[in-house]
Amino acid sequence: MADDTRLRQPLGATGVVPSTRNAATGVVPSTRNAATGVVPGTRNAATGLLALADGSVFWGQGCGATGEAVGELCFNTAMTGYQEVMTDPSYAGQIINFTFPHIGNVGANSEDIEALNPHALGCVMAEPVTAASNFRSEVHFSDWLAKWGRIGLAGVDTRAITRRLRKGGAPNAVIAHAPDGKFDIDALIARAAAWHGLEGLDLAKEVSCTQSWRWDEGPWVLGEGYQPGKLPADAPHVVAIDYGIKRAILRQLVDAGARVTVVPATASFEEIMALQPDGLFLSNGPGDPAATGLYAVPTIQAWLGTKKPLFGICLGHQLLGLAIGAKTAKMHQGHRGANHPVKRLSDGKVEITSMNHGFMVDAETLPATARATHISLFDQSLAGLELIDQPAFSVQHHPEASPGPQDSYYLFRHFVEGLRT
Repeated sequence: MADDTRLRQPLGATGVVPSTRNAATGVVPSTRNAATGVVPGTRNAATGLLALADGSVFWGQGCGATGEAVGELCFNTAMTGYQEVMTDPSYAGQIINFTFPHIGNVGANSEDIEALNPHALGCVMAEPVTAASNFRSEVHFSDWLAKWGRIGLAGVDTRAITRRLRKGGAPNAVIAHAPDGKFDIDALIARAAAWHGLEGLDLAKEVSCTQSWRWDEGPWVLGEGYQPGKLPADAPHVVAIDYGIKRAILRQLVDAGARVTVVPATASFEEIMALQPDGLFLSNGPGDPAATGLYAVPTIQAWLGTKKPLFGICLGHQLLGLAIGAKTAKMHQGHRGANHPVKRLSDGKVEITSMNHGFMVDAETLPATARATHISLFDQSLAGLELIDQPAFSVQHHPEASPGPQDSYYLFRHFVEGLRT
């Protein structure tokens, strides 16, 4: 066998032999992915692609549904929970570039979902989806994507995409899958460039429920599934406004001891009060908070007038900020992942949190009646606030941790315990 000295060279921090890397693209042009037959970064045997508004094209192997979808491209750093991520309504209008390479390797099931349907438009993965290797798997991840009309793209340099997003922000993009490998590249790029983007877009009404309903399901138990909530009739009653709510949030409210009624995003203050709630919950959700706030803010402001407890998460946090006179802004790249450190200002404790947002509340615009409670240690952005004169608070991160760490579970208990006083 011929001696190839490159094989004995130490790998750098990237895990790639430095002498073979193309400095401009980050792609090793001579390396073929054995599973897909695709030479990374080229059109060779490719059946899928990602086309950016600036004309860039990333080739790969399509999986899941065929066709194309346009949206905002973002990246998520979570190592687990790809089903929960894909079904999170907060990802409506977005294509997810997963930084963790082994997406789909534990298959898919009917339990690890946060909504009935996936809301992310598609996903980009570094490695091909392998056969499932988990006892809870019910279906191959590619088949799950196809069932719900979502496009997957594998064999792509997701590290290069992530670096691009960190530097240039979240661009408009089209993800496409065609088994015959035939694409109208110019048309796909033009479609990405023409898309209006998320700024100024109200998506909460599109993912919200259309009528009120009761939720009584608790946390999941191995071998038993999700447990029914066993709450007394006099348990505190929470009305949760569904701007794109995750099931894990509802389960945490039940586990903390609350009876829960879910109402549509457009529910009026009068409709909410007719349910006789002890507290109001503002959920996560997609889109621009300023657009959703046109109908949500007056309802929240009317609730604040009652001086009853309020708790908001993610979009709900941003809407509370708008309701008290603060401003929101689009972030450069946003926060999406399950490893985000957040500092609690009351005692300096650091919580590792799950985040998924592209907008934020501007801390500099908080009124004198509110104060910051948490800050992101990644960029010092506002991650939590509370009102000084009444029991209302919110956080930018996702304390239900689905997926993610459970450092912030206490927030649900804090909210529900406050309903009993």
